[in-house]
Amino acid sequence: MGAEADQDTYSAREAAEALGVTLPTLYAYVSRGLLRSLEGAAGAKARRYPRADVEALRRRREQRGDPGPIAEAALHWGTPVLPSAITLIAEGSLYYRGRDAATLAREWSFERVAIWLWTGSTAAWPEVQAGWPGPRVGDLRAQLGDLDAVTACQALLPVVAAADPAAWDLRPNAVVRTGARILRAMATLVAGGPIDGPLAAGLAAAWAPGQADARAGLEAALILAADHELNVSTFAARCAASAAATPYDVVSAGLATLRGARHGGHSERVAALFDEVGTPAQADAVLAARLRRGEAVPGFGQPLYPSGDPRGAALLALAAELRPASPAVALGAAIAAAGEAVLGERPTIDFGLVVLARALALPPDAPLALFALGRTAGWLAHALEQYAAGALIRPRARYVGPAVDGRV
Repeated sequence: MGAEADQDTYSAREAAEALGVTLPTLYAYVSRGLLRSLEGAAGAKARRYPRADVEALRRRREQRGDPGPIAEAALHWGTPVLPSAITLIAEGSLYYRGRDAATLAREWSFERVAIWLWTGSTAAWPEVQAGWPGPRVGDLRAQLGDLDAVTACQALLPVVAAADPAAWDLRPNAVVRTGARILRAMATLVAGGPIDGPLAAGLAAAWAPGQADARAGLEAALILAADHELNVSTFAARCAASAAATPYDVVSAGLATLRGARHGGHSERVAALFDEVGTPAQADAVLAARLRRGEAVPGFGQPLYPSGDPRGAALLALAAELRPASPAVALGAAIAAAGEAVLGERPTIDFGLVVLARALALPPDAPLALFALGRTAGWLAHALEQYAAGALIRPRARYVGPAVDGRV
């Protein structure tokens, strides 16, 4: 073991000091399998202890003694806080139950991905009773006037839930069937008319009539938006599910959180940036001006993907493939290049959704509507997992207010 390797390990005394224990306790940790010991350099009798192992053990011991600071840090892009078999973000890629999401976006239908997320199988999509909830959704859409798609869905869910006798059936197969009804109702509302077949096909017929290839873009957008591990809306949805709320209420919790400007509502800020830039030639100047004014540049940088959001890259590539001559694609490419040059960051899924929607001439609220419809599948997957866990999510707060009755 050379000098470089020694930097990655502790001696026994150093490891004991780092852990705040005696040497006999250190050796006991090794015998119990809590810590590895490695052979030292050739000819050396003393064993070495991996620095990473020692630090990991130290953190575990601290968490048992005082979990507050570690739990608080975990809420800010920190360490995992819930076990889940649904989504993995690793090495710059996104995986749904072990399958690369960008590949699924090219090869699978949204319904097949939803079933995969919900059950881990590729079972058939549940049949939704003919005519349900078409008339009810159509009547409500007429009453909601000019509300954007996501706000309209927030108004829709309680109405449809009240008429669904199976809403409170939380058995897995029942939740899958309810999930299919929820997605059909939301898509019908968003499209402004009944959808009897695949959701992406129905949306394409309503939003992009005459564009035969639009379905591929919408399918990919729905799939890439479907899940992203414990993002804030999914955590809200899991909290609702942990209280045994209905799938309708789980999705309502997710939608309320998604509307936030720091989450799904971010796409509206990206659209505003596109309007501000206007033409590709202005991209560098507009981004530089924003930085001079101390303003954020939306649509760039995702902390979980240091080398770039694969969802954004996939959507930009698909938009360029479907509409290579589109001004929206050219504008997006110019802004993306400026962002990478000025910020050192690459476009997010919000950026990709805006470019795709504009390239296909979709309605202005389509990016957030696609995000909401796609992510509904993920929220329901997490609801199923949380229902099975049977545990209430109930963290504790670390009190930092005034002393009680003047006492310290």
